[in-house]
Amino acid sequence: MDIADRIAGLDWPRLTEELDHYGAAALGPLLRPAECAELAALYGREEGFRSRIVMARHGFGRGEYKYFAAPLPGLVATLREALYRRLAPLANAWAGRLGEARRYPPDLADFLAECHAAGQCRPTPLLLRYGAGDYNCLHQDLYGPLVFPLQVAVLLSAPGQDFAGGEFVLTEQRPRMQSRAEVVPLSQGEAVAFAVHHRPVQGTRGTYRVTLRHGVSRLRAGQRFTLGLIFHDAA
Repeated sequence: MDIADRIAGLDWPRLTEELDHYGAAALGPLLRPAECAELAALYGREEGFRSRIVMARHGFGRGEYKYFAAPLPGLVATLREALYRRLAPLANAWAGRLGEARRYPPDLADFLAECHAAGQCRPTPLLLRYGAGDYNCLHQDLYGPLVFPLQVAVLLSAPGQDFAGGEFVLTEQRPRMQSRAEVVPLSQGEAVAFAVHHRPVQGTRGTYRVTLRHGVSRLRAGQRFTLGLIFHDAA
């Protein structure tokens, strides 16, 4: 079964409901161990990337990541295209509930054409590498005014074998309430879909907007690689 078929075979009604209720949902295993190793091995190469970011230099945390250059590796491009197609209906539903005029086309190529027309032309999929003591501060991956409201991260390393600690963390801030934390446990090859910056929540006085941020807790030992799939390109 190829990547697109694996994604099509997921229980999308259940996953969409979970994303709508909590702002995050574990999608289950998308990649086999050999595919995870293939992607993680790319990090040691110079070619194929447009930039490398050392988090400590910018106050982002500790660890580093590299943005892929165009054209994306085939596996990354396929994941990005197939996942976008499944997430676009929820993105449009959220926009409608928030009273936004924007609607997202059903295919990634058409959405990226809108990004490029708006001056957002740099690819945003990335590989992240964490070592012992590294972490990623809570943040939002915006990159420009045109933002797709959902994104996906795929864990490429095996918890308990390659590393310890380093959990995916999401926080949600509702108006006049304390922040709510969500920790999503993942195994190697599993993905989590989550809100980029905000989502609609139904309250007693109508729908309101809640703000979300995500990060990674401190790695206790070992090394952790992650594939990040952001669907909008960067300015």
